[in-house]
Amino acid sequence: MKKKQTVILGAVLVVLCILAGILYQNFKPETTDGTKEITVTVVHADQSEKDFTYHTDAEYLGEVLLKEGLIDGEDGAYGLFVTTVDGETADDTKQQWWCLTKDGESVNTGVDQTPIADGEQYELTMTEGY
Repeated sequence: MKKKQTVILGAVLVVLCILAGILYQNFKPETTDGTKEITVTVVHADQSEKDFTYHTDAEYLGEVLLKEGLIDGEDGAYGLFVTTVDGETADDTKQQWWCLTKDGESVNTGVDQTPIADGEQYELTMTEGY
């Protein structure tokens, strides 16, 4: 009886994983083909700001920022974890991290999963405290 329950549970898990994949494919953010101009504002720990404008054919923000050398980070379970922006590295002992926003609003995707479109404005802000 337990073996039958285990097989049924395994089958249910497989079906749920397939459904999750289908849902992700149907609802993931759309990308835009062609050349785009985007602006990225970096707000450093000392509150100084620096704007960077890029012209690119890339579909995702992370592609552009890595290629241009603006960011560096570590690959993790949830994608690229940005540790350094414009030469400034977040200090874990101060609970610092880089916050990504778009037009001042929170972004629900990581930098390497954020699709870009022409004319968009992004911000990378050094933030303290978890």
